[in-house]
Amino acid sequence: MSISEILFYFLSVLALGSALMVVISRNPVHSVLWLIVTFFAISGHYIMMNAQFLGIVNLIVYAGAIMVLFLFVIMLMNLNAETEPKKNKWLRMAGIVAGGCLLLVMVAALKDAEVKRSVVQLKDGNIGLIKQLGETLFTDYVVPFEISSVLFLSAMVGTVVIGKKAD
Repeated sequence: MSISEILFYFLSVLALGSALMVVISRNPVHSVLWLIVTFFAISGHYIMMNAQFLGIVNLIVYAGAIMVLFLFVIMLMNLNAETEPKKNKWLRMAGIVAGGCLLLVMVAALKDAEVKRSVVQLKDGNIGLIKQLGETLFTDYVVPFEISSVLFLSAMVGTVVIGKKAD
């Protein structure tokens, strides 16, 4: 077993374990911190696949900006046990049944999925580099890119409008 395989399995276990802790953690701040660990592990996978740009952008955007925003929102919501609504046992049972059904559907969908035996190019691959990413983005995916830019522009205009009404 090579060092890259050991690192891959370590990052995979770290990503899955921290993602599980995001879900089962009772404190929302701890959930956000576990989510940051998950993003670091996923960025490690990007860097291992020679996609350094995606790894760095994932760290800056998700682990940096989005998680800081989540922490501010959680702290401003002032979550505590007294204000949390009480859930009855039937609602919890319905949640468990719905989660079990979702798990069954996912297992059934993945059971028939075709597994490709292609090996990821760890050192020689250049698909995640910024030049190839830019060429793919502006040739094959130019319409979704432009649509997302219009959506971001409308979100910025909406934010400014909402901010102006508060004054």
